[in-house]
Amino acid sequence: MELTSDALVNSLLALGAAALLATLWLWPRLARQRPLPVLGRIGLLTVTQVSVLAVLALSVNNSFGFYTSWHDLLDPGGTKLALAGSGNHHGGTPVSDSPVQPTDEGGLEGVTDLPKGPPEEVGKVESVRVTGKESGLSDQMFVYLPPEYFDPKLAMVRFPVLLTIAGFPGTTLHLVKELPVPQTAWELQKAGKMAPAIIVMVRPTVAPPRNTECVDVPGGPRTESWFAKDVPEALRATYRVSRSPSSWGVLGYSAGGSCAMRLAMRFPDVFGSATGMHGEFKVVEDQFTGGSLFGGDKSLAEQSDLAWRLQNLPAPNLSLLVISTRTETDYPETVKFVELAQQVAAASPQFKVDSMYLDDGGHNFDSWIRELPAALEWMSARLTWT
Repeated sequence: MELTSDALVNSLLALGAAALLATLWLWPRLARQRPLPVLGRIGLLTVTQVSVLAVLALSVNNSFGFYTSWHDLLDPGGTKLALAGSGNHHGGTPVSDSPVQPTDEGGLEGVTDLPKGPPEEVGKVESVRVTGKESGLSDQMFVYLPPEYFDPKLAMVRFPVLLTIAGFPGTTLHLVKELPVPQTAWELQKAGKMAPAIIVMVRPTVAPPRNTECVDVPGGPRTESWFAKDVPEALRATYRVSRSPSSWGVLGYSAGGSCAMRLAMRFPDVFGSATGMHGEFKVVEDQFTGGSLFGGDKSLAEQSDLAWRLQNLPAPNLSLLVISTRTETDYPETVKFVELAQQVAAASPQFKVDSMYLDDGGHNFDSWIRELPAALEWMSARLTWT
C-alpha cells in the first residue's frame, strides 16, 4: 500500500480498534503478576498505542505532504533509485535510462474528477519520477498532456510548458486535488480561453522534510539547479516541448509562488513568464528551512531577494504577474514590491509586471482556487509556440 493511501490509514485504524477490543477482553485474564501475563499486557498496550500514533502521523503527513511515498520516507536525501522501464514521448523505442520514468507514486488513482475519455479527446495526466543529473535529486511529479498532444497531425509540433509549484508543506497531489490545475486548464481550453500547453505539477519539497525555498543550499540540496536545469532538461529529453524561454512559464502558490517568481527572475533564459500567488519576495529562514540556507553568505541572500535584484541588477526579460488579496497580512509588502517593479518596467521594456488583487480572502486554497483561472489565462497569453 502507498504511504498516502486511504487503505493504509483504514488498515491501521482497524488494527487499532481490534487491539483496543482485545485489550478490554483479555485484560482480566492477564491480571496475574507472572512473566507471561505481564508481557501480554505490554504487548496489547504497545500495539494499541503504536496503531493510534501511526494513524495520527499518517493523517498529518497526508494533510501537509511531508512525504509522498515510501521512497521519500526511507530515502529523504533525494538520492537516485532504480527506475522502472519507460518509453519516451517522441514516438520512438523505450528508453530505460531516461531521466523521466513512469511511476504509481503520488496518489493520482484517488482523484475522481479528472476528465474522462481517451487522451486524444480529454488529454492525459501522467505520474512520473524525474531524476536530475545536475543536482542528483529525484522526485515524483504529474504531467498533463493536452488532447492536441495526441493528434497525429501535430506529431511534429512542440508544445509550450507551464511548470506549476505547490506550497510548503504540500504534495504534488495538491495541484490536482486541492487546487484543480489540470481540470481548470481543461475547462478553459474547451471555452477557448487557454491554448493547449503541457502542464508540469511539482512540489518545492524535493529534499523532505526540509523547506529549501527552491535555492541551492551550500553543502546541501541543490533545489534551484533541480528546477532551473534538471527538470527542463529531463522534459525536453522525454516530451515534445518547446525550447525557447518565451514558451516556458512557471506558476505557484504560497511558497511555490515565491519559488516561481524567484526562479523566473534568476533564470529568464529558462522561464519567460511567471505568476506568484501569495508568494514572498525574500527568502524567509526559519525552523522549516533548517536554519540558514545561505551559510551566512550575504551575497547569496541578496541574490535571492527580488526587490534587491530589481534595484541593483539589470531588469530581466520577463513577464511577471503578482497575485494576492487586500486582506492578506503581507498585502502592503506586495503592493510595495509591485510599485517598485512597475518603476523598473517603465524604464526597461523587456520587463513587464501585472498585478491582481481579490478584495477578500486569506492564505488558503479558497483564494487560490478563485485566482487560478485568471492566472492560467494570463500565463497562456504569454506562452509562445517557438
